[in-house]
Amino acid sequence: MKIWEEKLKKEENKFRLKEDELRIKEKDLRSKEDNQKIENERLVKKDENLVSIANDLRNKEKELKLKDEEQNRKEIDLKAREEEQKNRELKDLRKKQKEQKIKADEEARQKDFEAQRIREWEQKFDEDQRIKLEEELQKEERLKRRDQLRRAIEEEKDRSLQDELFKRLDDFEINETKKN
Repeated sequence: MKIWEEKLKKEENKFRLKEDELRIKEKDLRSKEDNQKIENERLVKKDENLVSIANDLRNKEKELKLKDEEQNRKEIDLKAREEEQKNRELKDLRKKQKEQKIKADEEARQKDFEAQRIREWEQKFDEDQRIKLEEELQKEERLKRRDQLRRAIEEEKDRSLQDELFKRLDDFEINETKKN
């Protein structure tokens, strides 16, 4: 019996040891499970965090893309406005050049017109001077003829001849004025 008791005690000790081992293993297992749960929760949170970060990155990429598109539109608008401004300035420049050319042409035409008027006036003046000179020469010639006729009449003292000569002289003067 003692042996038996000892055996039993040994078995009981073994059994206790095994129970203790089992408890320790259970504790380890629970601890590992808890650690695994914690790790799983941590990984889930990490995944959620990564998903959130990925969403944030996608949103930021979208925002950047939108900003980039907006910037491109602004640059295109700016280029279009600059091109319009250049075209307006070029149009204004051409308009000013055309106006200056028209003004210069008008001034040249006016100068030509004035020069023509001056030439015409000079020609008319010269013609008037020439006519006056001719009239004076004719007048002097008539006066000389009259004087010659008077002298001739005085020399001849013939009345009938004198009347006839004065009549011819008057006819001559009338014909000369008609010609001029």
